[in-house]
Amino acid sequence: MCFIDLEIDYINHYDSAVRINKVVMPEFIIQAVFCLVCLITGHYFLFFPSLPYSYYNFILYRRRKHLVDVTEIFNQLEWEKKQRLIKLGYLIILLIVFIFWLIWTVGKDDDY
Repeated sequence: MCFIDLEIDYINHYDSAVRINKVVMPEFIIQAVFCLVCLITGHYFLFFPSLPYSYYNFILYRRRKHLVDVTEIFNQLEWEKKQRLIKLGYLIILLIVFIFWLIWTVGKDDDY
């Protein structure tokens, strides 16, 4: 939403960059913890689809391209919007897979 507000000129570029950069690290940490928990608990079906997203976040962090630059935000606006929408779509697909897996696991009949 901040990119759309910035594009329409409802918000200035500094405020937009601060808002976006404030949620980047918590997003990375939550995804890494979730991926690690899936690995430790043995849910490999959930771990392997979430691994590429965590790896991509790690690469962005290592290259120091995870934060939005205030001075270059207008030049990178289209790329940042596209990147965030792709990430959102990937997370929605993962959420659907996780919910399906949860329902499948709960509904599975265990006969002993």
